[in-house]
Amino acid sequence: MKILITGYSGFIGSYLVKRLNQTQHELVFADISNGIDLSDWQQVKCFEDVDVIIHLANLSFVPASYEQPKRFYENNYLSTLNMLELCRLSGAKLIYFSSYMYGHPQYQPIDENHPIQAYNPYSQTKVICESLCEGYSRDFKVPITIFRPFNIYGKGQNPDFLIPSIIQQAKNGKIVIKDDRPKRDYIHVDDVISAIISAIDKENNTLIKYNLGTGISYSVKEIVDIVRGFFDNEIEYFCTNEIRPNDVMDTIADISKIKNEMNWKPTVSIIDGLKKMLED
Repeated sequence: MKILITGYSGFIGSYLVKRLNQTQHELVFADISNGIDLSDWQQVKCFEDVDVIIHLANLSFVPASYEQPKRFYENNYLSTLNMLELCRLSGAKLIYFSSYMYGHPQYQPIDENHPIQAYNPYSQTKVICESLCEGYSRDFKVPITIFRPFNIYGKGQNPDFLIPSIIQQAKNGKIVIKDDRPKRDYIHVDDVISAIISAIDKENNTLIKYNLGTGISYSVKEIVDIVRGFFDNEIEYFCTNEIRPNDVMDTIADISKIKNEMNWKPTVSIIDGLKKMLED
Protein backbone atom coordinates (compact mmCIF):
# COMPACT_ATOMS: atom_id res chain seq x y z
CA MET A 1 0.00 0.00 0.00
CA LYS A 2 0.95 3.62 -0.42
CA ILE A 3 1.05 5.18 3.05
CA LEU A 4 1.34 8.90 3.77
CA ILE A 5 2.80 9.65 7.20
CA THR A 6 2.52 13.11 8.72
CA GLY A 7 4.73 13.93 11.66
CA TYR A 8 7.18 11.31 10.42
CA SER A 9 10.16 13.07 12.00
CA GLY A 10 8.60 13.29 15.46
CA PHE A 11 8.87 10.95 18.42
CA ILE A 12 6.23 8.42 17.35
CA GLY A 13 6.83 8.99 13.65
CA SER A 14 10.51 8.08 13.80
CA TYR A 15 9.70 4.75 15.46
CA LEU A 16 6.91 4.09 12.95
CA VAL A 17 9.06 4.81 9.90
CA LYS A 18 11.76 2.47 11.18
CA ARG A 19 9.20 -0.32 11.56
CA LEU A 20 7.46 0.31 8.22
CA ASN A 21 10.77 0.41 6.38
CA GLN A 22 10.92 -3.33 7.07
CA THR A 23 7.71 -3.86 5.08
CA GLN A 24 6.84 -3.68 1.39
CA HIS A 25 4.63 -0.59 1.75
CA GLU A 26 5.45 2.54 -0.24
CA LEU A 27 5.99 5.38 2.24
CA VAL A 28 5.35 9.06 1.56
CA PHE A 29 6.34 11.70 4.11
CA ALA A 30 4.90 15.10 4.90
CA ASP A 31 5.49 17.59 7.65
CA ILE A 32 7.42 20.75 8.37
CA SER A 33 10.68 18.77 8.36
CA ASN A 34 10.50 18.37 4.58
CA GLY A 35 8.99 21.78 3.99
CA ILE A 36 5.30 20.84 3.94
CA ASP A 37 2.87 23.03 5.85
CA LEU A 38 0.05 20.59 6.51
CA SER A 39 -2.37 23.40 7.32
CA ASP A 40 -1.98 24.79 3.77
CA TRP A 41 -4.23 22.88 1.36
CA GLN A 42 -2.28 24.11 -1.67
CA GLN A 43 0.81 22.29 -0.37
CA VAL A 44 -1.10 19.16 0.64
CA LYS A 45 -3.40 18.49 -2.30
CA CYS A 46 -0.55 17.20 -4.48
CA PHE A 47 -0.39 13.97 -2.47
CA GLU A 48 -2.54 11.70 -4.60
CA ASP A 49 -3.45 8.02 -4.83
CA VAL A 50 -2.60 7.18 -1.24
CA ASP A 51 -4.23 4.17 0.43
CA VAL A 52 -3.63 5.07 4.07
CA ILE A 53 -2.87 8.33 5.86
CA ILE A 54 -1.35 8.12 9.33
CA HIS A 55 -1.82 11.56 10.85
CA LEU A 56 0.64 12.00 13.70
CA ALA A 57 1.57 15.63 13.16
CA ASN A 58 0.23 18.05 15.72
CA LEU A 59 1.34 20.48 18.39
CA SER A 60 1.04 18.62 21.67
CA PHE A 61 2.97 20.19 24.56
CA VAL A 62 0.21 21.25 26.95
CA PRO A 63 1.99 24.22 28.63
CA ALA A 64 2.70 25.71 25.18
CA SER A 65 -1.01 25.41 24.29
CA TYR A 66 -1.76 27.96 27.00
CA GLU A 67 0.93 30.31 25.69
CA GLN A 68 0.03 29.98 21.99
CA PRO A 69 -3.61 28.84 21.76
CA LYS A 70 -4.28 30.30 18.30
CA ARG A 71 -1.28 28.47 16.86
CA PHE A 72 -2.44 25.19 18.40
CA TYR A 73 -6.02 25.53 17.17
CA GLU A 74 -5.04 26.53 13.63
CA ASN A 75 -2.33 23.92 13.20
CA ASN A 76 -4.16 20.94 14.69
CA TYR A 77 -7.56 21.71 13.15
CA LEU A 78 -6.43 22.65 9.64
CA SER A 79 -3.90 19.83 9.28
CA THR A 80 -6.55 17.29 10.29
CA LEU A 81 -9.15 18.81 7.97
CA ASN A 82 -6.70 18.63 5.08
CA MET A 83 -5.85 14.98 5.79
CA LEU A 84 -9.56 14.11 5.89
CA GLU A 85 -10.13 15.88 2.60
CA LEU A 86 -7.21 13.98 1.06
CA CYS A 87 -8.80 10.74 2.26
CA ARG A 88 -12.14 11.75 0.73
CA LEU A 89 -10.56 12.51 -2.64
CA SER A 90 -8.22 9.49 -2.67
CA GLY A 91 -10.54 6.93 -1.14
CA ALA A 92 -7.92 6.42 1.56
CA LYS A 93 -8.42 5.43 5.17
CA LEU A 94 -7.21 7.61 8.01
CA ILE A 95 -5.41 6.58 11.19
CA TYR A 96 -5.74 9.58 13.47
CA PHE A 97 -3.83 10.11 16.68
CA SER A 98 -6.00 11.81 19.24
CA SER A 99 -5.17 11.98 22.95
CA TYR A 100 -6.44 11.19 26.41
CA MET A 101 -9.94 12.70 26.12
CA TYR A 102 -11.69 11.96 29.39
CA GLY A 103 -10.81 14.73 31.84
CA HIS A 104 -11.54 13.80 35.44
CA PRO A 105 -12.75 10.19 35.10
CA GLN A 106 -16.26 9.35 36.20
CA TYR A 107 -15.19 5.71 36.51
CA GLN A 108 -12.10 3.51 36.17
CA PRO A 109 -10.91 1.83 34.04
CA ILE A 110 -11.98 4.27 31.32
CA ASP A 111 -13.53 2.80 28.18
CA GLU A 112 -14.14 4.51 24.85
CA ASN A 113 -17.77 5.25 25.77
CA HIS A 114 -16.76 7.43 28.70
CA PRO A 115 -17.87 11.07 28.14
CA ILE A 116 -15.08 13.14 26.63
CA GLN A 117 -14.05 16.38 28.24
CA ALA A 118 -11.42 18.91 27.19
CA TYR A 119 -9.41 20.25 30.09
CA ASN A 120 -6.78 22.39 28.36
CA PRO A 121 -6.36 24.10 24.94
CA TYR A 122 -4.48 21.12 23.49
CA SER A 123 -7.16 18.59 24.43
CA GLN A 124 -9.81 20.99 23.10
CA THR A 125 -8.14 20.83 19.68
CA LYS A 126 -8.42 17.05 19.84
CA VAL A 127 -12.13 17.21 20.69
CA ILE A 128 -12.64 19.44 17.65
CA CYS A 129 -10.58 17.16 15.40
CA GLU A 130 -12.41 14.03 16.52
CA SER A 131 -15.67 15.80 15.67
CA LEU A 132 -14.27 16.54 12.20
CA CYS A 133 -13.46 12.86 11.81
CA GLU A 134 -17.00 11.93 12.79
CA GLY A 135 -18.36 14.31 10.14
CA TYR A 136 -16.17 12.94 7.34
CA SER A 137 -17.02 9.39 8.33
CA ARG A 138 -20.76 10.09 8.45
CA ASP A 139 -21.05 12.24 5.35
CA PHE A 140 -18.34 10.85 3.05
CA LYS A 141 -17.82 7.32 4.40
CA VAL A 142 -14.13 7.91 5.06
CA PRO A 143 -12.83 4.90 7.03
CA ILE A 144 -11.16 6.22 10.19
CA THR A 145 -9.36 4.64 13.13
CA ILE A 146 -8.93 7.03 16.06
CA PHE A 147 -6.37 6.16 18.70
CA ARG A 148 -6.68 7.72 22.14
CA PRO A 149 -3.29 7.11 23.73
CA PHE A 150 -2.95 7.64 27.44
CA ASN A 151 0.65 8.53 28.44
CA ILE A 152 3.18 7.50 25.80
CA TYR A 153 6.84 7.30 26.76
CA GLY A 154 10.07 6.02 25.29
CA LYS A 155 13.61 6.87 24.30
CA GLY A 156 13.84 10.01 22.18
CA GLN A 157 10.77 11.68 23.67
CA ASN A 158 10.82 15.45 24.19
CA PRO A 159 12.95 16.04 27.31
CA ASP A 160 10.29 18.38 28.70
CA PHE A 161 7.94 15.42 29.26
CA LEU A 162 7.80 13.81 32.69
CA ILE A 163 9.61 10.50 32.26
CA PRO A 164 12.52 11.83 30.14
CA SER A 165 12.88 14.63 32.70
CA ILE A 166 13.02 12.17 35.60
CA ILE A 167 15.63 10.03 33.85
CA GLN A 168 17.82 12.99 32.93
CA GLN A 169 17.64 14.32 36.48
CA ALA A 170 18.56 10.88 37.83
CA LYS A 171 21.65 10.83 35.61
CA ASN A 172 22.59 14.17 37.15
CA GLY A 173 22.21 12.74 40.65
CA LYS A 174 19.14 14.62 41.91
CA ILE A 175 15.43 14.44 41.04
CA VAL A 176 13.09 17.33 41.88
CA ILE A 177 9.36 16.85 41.26
CA LYS A 178 6.52 19.33 41.78
CA ASP A 179 3.76 16.84 42.62
CA ASP A 180 4.47 13.13 42.90
CA ARG A 181 0.90 11.94 43.56
CA PRO A 182 -0.80 11.85 40.12
CA LYS A 183 -1.08 8.36 38.62
CA ARG A 184 -1.02 7.69 34.90
CA ASP A 185 -1.37 4.74 32.55
CA TYR A 186 1.97 4.72 30.71
CA ILE A 187 2.30 2.94 27.37
CA HIS A 188 5.65 2.38 25.67
CA VAL A 189 6.07 3.74 22.16
CA ASP A 190 6.90 0.25 20.81
CA ASP A 191 3.42 -0.94 21.80
CA VAL A 192 1.89 2.15 20.18
CA ILE A 193 3.66 1.30 16.92
CA SER A 194 2.33 -2.26 17.05
CA ALA A 195 -1.21 -0.88 17.32
CA ILE A 196 -0.67 1.34 14.27
CA ILE A 197 0.65 -1.60 12.25
CA SER A 198 -2.42 -3.61 13.21
CA ALA A 199 -4.70 -0.74 12.13
CA ILE A 200 -3.00 -0.51 8.72
CA ASP A 201 -3.80 -4.13 8.03
CA LYS A 202 -7.31 -4.21 9.53
CA GLU A 203 -10.31 -3.94 7.22
CA ASN A 204 -12.38 -0.95 8.27
CA ASN A 205 -15.34 0.78 6.61
CA THR A 206 -16.45 3.06 9.41
CA LEU A 207 -15.10 5.13 12.33
CA ILE A 208 -13.62 3.21 15.26
CA LYS A 209 -12.10 4.62 18.45
CA TYR A 210 -9.54 2.74 20.54
CA ASN A 211 -7.84 3.52 23.81
CA LEU A 212 -4.11 2.83 23.93
CA GLY A 213 -2.81 2.02 27.37
CA THR A 214 -1.90 -0.91 29.60
CA GLY A 215 -4.70 -1.01 32.16
CA ILE A 216 -2.25 -0.22 34.98
CA SER A 217 -1.44 3.18 36.46
CA TYR A 218 1.67 4.34 38.28
CA SER A 219 2.18 7.43 40.41
CA VAL A 220 4.97 9.87 39.68
CA LYS A 221 6.62 8.73 42.91
CA GLU A 222 6.46 5.08 41.78
CA ILE A 223 8.17 6.03 38.50
CA VAL A 224 10.85 7.93 40.43
CA ASP A 225 11.45 4.96 42.73
CA ILE A 226 11.78 2.55 39.78
CA VAL A 227 14.29 4.84 38.05
CA ARG A 228 16.30 5.40 41.24
CA GLY A 229 16.50 1.63 41.65
CA PHE A 230 18.43 1.33 38.37
CA PHE A 231 21.39 3.30 39.76
CA ASP A 232 24.13 1.97 42.02
CA ASN A 233 24.68 5.38 43.58
CA GLU A 234 22.11 7.14 45.74
CA ILE A 235 19.92 9.55 43.75
CA GLU A 236 18.64 12.49 45.78
CA TYR A 237 14.90 13.07 45.65
CA PHE A 238 12.84 16.10 46.56
CA CYS A 239 9.15 16.96 46.00
CA THR A 240 8.16 20.64 46.17
CA ASN A 241 4.45 19.81 46.54
CA GLU A 242 3.39 22.37 43.95
CA ILE A 243 -0.15 21.34 43.06
CA ARG A 244 -1.20 21.89 39.44
CA PRO A 245 -4.73 23.33 39.31
CA ASN A 246 -7.44 20.98 38.05
CA ASP A 247 -4.96 18.13 37.69
CA VAL A 248 -6.36 14.65 37.02
CA MET A 249 -5.18 12.37 39.81
CA ASP A 250 -5.52 8.94 38.18
CA THR A 251 -6.13 7.44 34.73
CA ILE A 252 -6.49 3.77 33.85
CA ALA A 253 -7.31 2.70 30.30
CA ASP A 254 -9.84 0.00 29.53
CA ILE A 255 -8.18 -1.66 26.53
CA SER A 256 -10.57 -4.60 26.15
CA LYS A 257 -12.01 -3.19 22.89
CA ILE A 258 -8.71 -3.09 21.00
CA LYS A 259 -7.69 -6.44 22.49
CA ASN A 260 -10.89 -8.05 21.22
CA GLU A 261 -11.17 -6.35 17.83
CA MET A 262 -7.51 -6.08 16.78
CA ASN A 263 -5.91 -8.85 18.81
CA TRP A 264 -3.48 -6.27 20.20
CA LYS A 265 -2.08 -6.06 23.70
CA PRO A 266 0.84 -4.19 25.27
CA THR A 267 4.01 -6.22 25.70
CA VAL A 268 6.49 -3.75 27.26
CA SER A 269 6.32 -3.54 31.06
CA ILE A 270 7.00 -0.24 32.79
CA ILE A 271 10.28 -1.61 34.19
CA ASP A 272 11.50 -2.83 30.80
CA GLY A 273 10.34 0.37 29.13
CA LEU A 274 12.21 2.57 31.60
CA LYS A 275 15.31 0.38 31.29
CA LYS A 276 15.26 0.89 27.51
CA MET A 277 15.36 4.65 28.07
CA LEU A 278 18.56 4.31 30.11
CA GLU A 279 20.35 2.34 27.42
CA ASP A 280 22.94 4.29 25.41
